[in-house]
Amino acid sequence: MRLISDENISWRLKKLLPDWEILPSNEIISKVRLTDLMIWKFAKANQYTILTFDEDFFELQNLFSYPPKIIWLRTGNVSTAEIASLLINLKDNILEFLNSDELGIYELYL
Repeated sequence: MRLISDENISWRLKKLLPDWEILPSNEIISKVRLTDLMIWKFAKANQYTILTFDEDFFELQNLFSYPPKIIWLRTGNVSTAEIASLLINLKDNILEFLNSDELGIYELYL
């Protein structure tokens, strides 16, 4: 499971989920703020799924379809630990989503 997280998700998530391959978007090019489209293109070219709070990725998927797939966190203001816990608890569902050819977006709620 290869995830790229957008800038609104703390890089600390990577430390809380050491068995997951999570690439914070700010690690792609340091000291450069990446646009959503740049993250989208990187994810598509490198087979990453986008992990985001941002509705803009939903709009990009409406324009360009998928890949990349999107895991959209619709959780509101929660801690990084709560996000990690949610992802761990739904890991089997997330893997099923990632293996599906029919679905491009998976919305997670708390």
